[in-house]
Amino acid sequence: MVLKVTGGQRGEWSVLRVAGELDLVTSPALRQRIHEVVAEGRHDLVLDLSDVFFCDSSGVGVLIAGRRLIRSCQGRLRLILPAGGAEEGSHVNRVLGALGVRRLFDVYPDLAAALDDEPLSA
Repeated sequence: MVLKVTGGQRGEWSVLRVAGELDLVTSPALRQRIHEVVAEGRHDLVLDLSDVFFCDSSGVGVLIAGRRLIRSCQGRLRLILPAGGAEEGSHVNRVLGALGVRRLFDVYPDLAAALDDEPLSA
């Protein structure tokens, strides 16, 4: 399966919707898109990972590197990760949790919540 990354603007936020497998072969495409967004001067980014059904350590590495890049620009990175066990995308949530890095990210259940400027509730 190939990785599909589509994007758009929602107010001050750039939104990248990611679908497919995020692995060693496909993760460079997401890395490139994140760098393109930042190069355009957009430093507030939402990554919608709802349709990512597989993520390996390479994918996690891209997410962490993206976080570091956005933070170096004083920007904000938010991830959309469904929490339900049966929903697509929950695999990424479990992988980040298992690796102990989920706490590094601001995680939201859907796009509406991610675009809301209210602080994240515990």
